[in-house]
Amino acid sequence: MTPLADLFPDEDYRFHLTLRKGDLAEFFGTHGAAALGERRRWLADDAARCVAFRPAAEPLLAELEALAPAWGGDAARAGGTGAERLARVSRGLEPDVLLLARGAGDIFTLAAGAVCFPSWWSLAEKIGRSLDEIHGPVPGLNPALGGTINQFLARLRPGAAYGRVNWGLTATPELNLHPDRAHPRLDGPFDAARTWLRVEDQMVAALPASGGILFGIRIRVIPLGAVLGDPALRAGFHRAVRTMPDDLIAYKGMAAVRAGLLAAAAG
Repeated sequence: MTPLADLFPDEDYRFHLTLRKGDLAEFFGTHGAAALGERRRWLADDAARCVAFRPAAEPLLAELEALAPAWGGDAARAGGTGAERLARVSRGLEPDVLLLARGAGDIFTLAAGAVCFPSWWSLAEKIGRSLDEIHGPVPGLNPALGGTINQFLARLRPGAAYGRVNWGLTATPELNLHPDRAHPRLDGPFDAARTWLRVEDQMVAALPASGGILFGIRIRVIPLGAVLGDPALRAGFHRAVRTMPDDLIAYKGMAAVRAGLLAAAAG
């Protein structure tokens, strides 16, 4: 997983596609029994909200079913709908799983997903959409990186996996931040003891037979005090919050506490 120091470099905030070679077995394996147990509970109790499947994902799911047992996922068994099979194979995989189908012109669409720990987004609203459509609500992302992301995925060769990282702030350490669930927001006044850094470690890999993409998201939730207590991290964090565009600050839900964040990080 990406070190925290890499999240907050000594530079102004910008969108960047910094990728590192990754290991699928390590990424999709189990790092903590508690997170895996919670994932299984959500899949059992709220599968309709956590799992979505389109027919275009069928060949991608078959490849995932073949790969997952080596990472701890359940072995494929006959029977069941695509959504049921995806839920079953995902029970043993700690990260969330998304399957992107390749279409005409190398346009990738979200064809299936098993997402138990979303960061303020709904799988039902994203399923069937292209990456540009999925990323559309994020201010500035498509103009900065949309073409680069699509080109990278189109050229990604089977056997290679690459990881990147994203971050935000939350007023709760909960993993499941589905927008339909009630949870506290960063509405102010700022309180460092009630603020967490939410890190999304992401991994992408090309599926060899289908030409699709396997996309994984692993969540880390870290008390913000761990950042503010480290001089180097604090300085990089302060610069990122200070230089982040206002519309992106608002999108990330940080507008009400921005002044407090800057004051805390300036010390």
